[in-house]
Amino acid sequence: MKGLLRLIACLVVAGLALELFFVVRIAAMAVIDPQSTAFQRSEAWRVALSQGREGGWRQDWVPYTQINDTLKRAVIASEDAGFVDHNGVEWEAIERARQRNARAEQLAAKRMARAAARGKPAQPAPLRGGSTITQQLAKNLLLSGERTMLRKGQELVLATLLEVLLDKRRILEIYLNNVEWGEGVFGAEAAAQYYFRKPAARLTSYEAARLAVMLPSPKFFERRPNSSYINGRASTIVARMPAVDLP
Repeated sequence: MKGLLRLIACLVVAGLALELFFVVRIAAMAVIDPQSTAFQRSEAWRVALSQGREGGWRQDWVPYTQINDTLKRAVIASEDAGFVDHNGVEWEAIERARQRNARAEQLAAKRMARAAARGKPAQPAPLRGGSTITQQLAKNLLLSGERTMLRKGQELVLATLLEVLLDKRRILEIYLNNVEWGEGVFGAEAAAQYYFRKPAARLTSYEAARLAVMLPSPKFFERRPNSSYINGRASTIVARMPAVDLP
């Protein structure tokens, strides 16, 4: 019994130490630009293992003022319309995503059953998240990509810490400089140069909207730059951008 209590105490201390590390790390980001994120490092490791090579990393940090407001508005309109108003987590959006995913899984299960009866393969249901920009930043900065309840709970805690310790402008600045926009392409400046051969400060509204549309699945859309979905969705984002408030 004493051994079990000692183990539990050690786990509690380790957990508190980890949370303290996260607090210090996030607080430091108020003045220090993060050199890399947990997601970027895992991607670099994945490429090194799967392709046997290093490099191919495109990222150039640029200050908030050197990122065109059109891209900021496009990303907020596409990813998190309530960014300037929420406290890091939108519980209603999470619940809506849960309901959508449940319906999608039910439909996919029926399709897969029919396909199996005909001896044909079927695609699983595409799942959508209800994460805010703050949550996405928390996950990419400090966490693994595993889809577990524990990781999701930690993401919610870190999103709250980000909102407490950093202002909205800084959160958006870090997000736009680190988010993935393709295989080895990270941040607004690298994406603008890679796709449009121009700096992020000179993106047009439509170019910014096209980049914003890519964010949920950047590697997928990188291989389909002229898809009808990107073109149609980008036009919708352009129409929404004037109503977006910036931090």
